[in-house]
Order: sequence, then C-alpha cells, then structure tokens
Amino acid sequence: MGNCPDRPPGEYRRRSHPDCAGVSERVHSRYVRTLADLSVGGRPVSIGLSVRRLFCDGPQCDRRTFAEQVDGLTVRYQRRTPLLQHLVEMAAVLLAGRGGARLLQILNAPLSRTSVLFHLMRMPLPPAPTPRVPGVDDFALYAEVYGILLVDADTRLPLTLWAGRDTGHLAAWLREHPGVEVVCRDGSLQYRQGISDGAPNATQVSDRFHLWQGLSKRVADIAATHRGCLSAAVPEPEPAASASPSDLIDTPARRHAKRLFEAVHAVTDTGRSINAAARELGLDWRTVRKYARATSWQDCVRRPRPRQPTTLDPYLDYLRQRWEEGEHTAKVLHQELLTKGYRGHYQRVKMAVAPLRRGLPIDIPRERPPSPRQVARWITTSPPRRGLYTIERLDRLLAHCPELNAAHDLVRDFAAMLDAQDATPLPDWLERLTTSRLAPLASLAKAIREDQPAVEQGITTPFNSGVNEGRITDLKLQKRLMAGRASVPLLRHRVVLMAHLRHRHG
Repeated sequence: MGNCPDRPPGEYRRRSHPDCAGVSERVHSRYVRTLADLSVGGRPVSIGLSVRRLFCDGPQCDRRTFAEQVDGLTVRYQRRTPLLQHLVEMAAVLLAGRGGARLLQILNAPLSRTSVLFHLMRMPLPPAPTPRVPGVDDFALYAEVYGILLVDADTRLPLTLWAGRDTGHLAAWLREHPGVEVVCRDGSLQYRQGISDGAPNATQVSDRFHLWQGLSKRVADIAATHRGCLSAAVPEPEPAASASPSDLIDTPARRHAKRLFEAVHAVTDTGRSINAAARELGLDWRTVRKYARATSWQDCVRRPRPRQPTTLDPYLDYLRQRWEEGEHTAKVLHQELLTKGYRGHYQRVKMAVAPLRRGLPIDIPRERPPSPRQVARWITTSPPRRGLYTIERLDRLLAHCPELNAAHDLVRDFAAMLDAQDATPLPDWLERLTTSRLAPLASLAKAIREDQPAVEQGITTPFNSGVNEGRITDLKLQKRLMAGRASVPLLRHRVVLMAHLRHRHG
C-alpha cells in the first residue's frame, strides 16, 4: 500500500483487533488471500491479496493473533469482495434458489441453488419497530394449511409471518410489541380473540372490503335460492324468433325421445313403480324417472346451448337481404362484408348462411339468463356505474322478484353508510336484515352484531386492510416463484427483504 498524506506515517503498520479494539504493530506472519470479485469484460476476476497476521498485546484478550482486514475489500471468513457478496444476496432475494443460480451463472459467479438459499438465510432481517397501526390477514400456504401475515399500515411494509391461524402467535407478538393503537383485520373470530388477548387497549377495525364481500356473497345466495326468477331479466324473444331452427328439425334423437316418452308413460300411467317400469322396459331407473316426470317429450330432448353473440351479428340483416336477392355464395358474401367493416373469418359466414340453404331462418343469438353471481354483481355495483344493459335487465328482474328487490334496497343502504362514513343507521339496518325473512341476510346480521364495535370503526374510520391484501398478493407471487415449496422461514426472509428492497429503491 502506498502512503496517504491524510494519515501519519506509522498508521499503516497499526491494525485494530476486531474483539478488543487494541492496536498492534507486531507482525506474526503473512499469507495470501484469494478473493473473487465482479467479472470484468465477461471474464471472472480473482484477487490475490497478501495480508498480515499480527500479535495482540491486549492483557484482557484471549486471542493472541489476528488477521488484518482491508476496508471495502475483505470481510472476515469471506472469500468474496463486498460487491460480489452484495450481488449474490440481491440475486437470492429477487430470484431465490434456481433463478438466482441461473443469473449468477450468466454473471460468471456460479453458485448452486442451495448455496444461494444459504446466503439468503444468512442475511439479517431488518428490525421490526412497534407499528402504530398493524394489519393482520391470512394466506394459504398449501392445501388446507394457512398462515398469518402482519403488515405495518403506515409504512406499508410486512413485519413478519408464521404458519397457522391460531390466536397464540398473534397474541404473543402483540405482547412483545406494546404500543399498538389500532389493528385492522377481517371478521375472523380467531383474530378478534388474539388481538383482545395481546393488545386489549387497541382499537379493532373490521375491514370494509371484507364487510362488502360478505354482503355480496349473501346476495348471491339469495339469487341462487330464487334461480327460477332469473330468467325474467332476459327480454322476451320476438315472435318470429320464438322457435329456434333446432326445434323445427326432425332428428333421430328427437324421434327416440318421443318413443321413450310414450313407452314410459304407457307403463307408469297404470300405477306401476319406477323400478318395475325400468325392469319391464329394460332401461335404467334414472332414465325412466326422467321421462316419467316430464310433461312432454320435448322436455326430455337435450337442447343445444344458446349461441353466444359474435362479431357477425350486426351483419345478419345484410346477409338475409343478399340471400333473398339471389346471392348464395358464402365466399362472395364474405368479401362483401369485408368491405363493410367485418373482420371475421370466412367460415363464420359460411356457418351463418347454412340454415338458409335448408329453408330455415338465420340462427339469431338467444340470451341466457344471468347467473346468481352476475345478479349479485349487478346489485352491488353503484347505480352511476351500471351500463344500459345492466340497468334494463336489473329493473326487469327486481320488478319480478320482491326478495331480490328487498336485498337490493338493503345493499344500497349499506353502501350509503360506507360512502358517508356514518354508522348511525347501522342498528336499524341490522334490524331490517333480521326481519327481511331472507335467511342469508339474517345470518349476516347476527355475525355483525357479534362484532358491531369493530364494524362501526370500519365504517367511520379511514383505516382498512388494503395494504394487507396487496402484501398477500405479493406473498403469493414469491411463493409461486419457488414452485410453492418454500418453507415458512425462507418465505418470511424473501417477503420481508423484498419489500424493504423495493421501498429503498422505489
């Protein structure tokens, strides 16, 4: 080493002991350390460094000799420079085992996947200060095994995670970190009990998203119970399109269904049982039961699934007009549609005019009744955000089904409470749920009454579990990058270190 004008001459001969901080000038021996550094020009770099071993003259020190360290170049027991070690650790945090090993192989710093994970687990976790507003939520590790994630709502950084959803871990962590003021959670009874045990003075806030999600699920249950009313949302078909082309075609399947219907009713109408009729006709008893319960043989025919709307539908009237004018070549019709803006394939035009060749009308798409989940989505969507399609069908459905109309009014009243952040109407709203004679809403009212203080805080305060949900999504991504086989300590290291890395570098 050369002399530096900022230090006195003898300073380079003195080295401090790492344990007792004593300064020594007596050299014991010299040896060469080999250090791996970042590659240069695509070639690996190896540094041969001659270092000294010095005597320690401290009277209270148990070690008699120590090796000197060069600041910024060597670290005790390490065969990589700090720059290369930092690269290995960042590859481990960002890509974990196999991905990190592949990246290091490209960077001429080859390591096995187990070595990459070893360096990841050696990294210390940043200290977790006591958060003012933590959030708690669960996530699925695999199958039926769940874990708990704690997040600081102020800094938006994860604090820790562990396996299981028992109240003991949560209560113990809160006791070790006194000073928590508000805890955001969902409506879980386990979290409620754990927070009460670990931080009895903290205010519990039931998340608005989970409250709204629970209400939406109850509305879907009501729609499923009244599934027979859902067809009222579909407009009545035009008289010309009331009978589909498939209902007018005499097929072997339809003739077979007619014969079976007549044979089954010829036996069952005499008073014989389903099993007796099945033995006499040589049919399965389920088939006999289906035909015996049907009022006509058309009910036993498997109806084709209604055709879904396609990009060709706006041009069906033009196809019908050109067909009546005498143009029956699908290739020519397709070329004409291309000039009018159609961008579909020729085969779709060919299939559309196929019924016309048999003397049948063009198959007009028939709308299917909405599903219970779709009806729940219509009801829970804010009225200003509903499209004309939704408004028309929802109004028709609510006018036909009083139960869904009552559920719609209750949902909109709860949405008004959330928008105004006013929980004053909550007791009256819960009473309306109970007296609505809708079992799903009555069970929801019971669950909210058991947790009413936290629900009121969720409605009136700005605290929520949005940060928790975002961190849960990130956690699932990290777990899937490791093919779902990450243990809880490894997952904890990656989630916490990754979040701090993003926070530090934006």
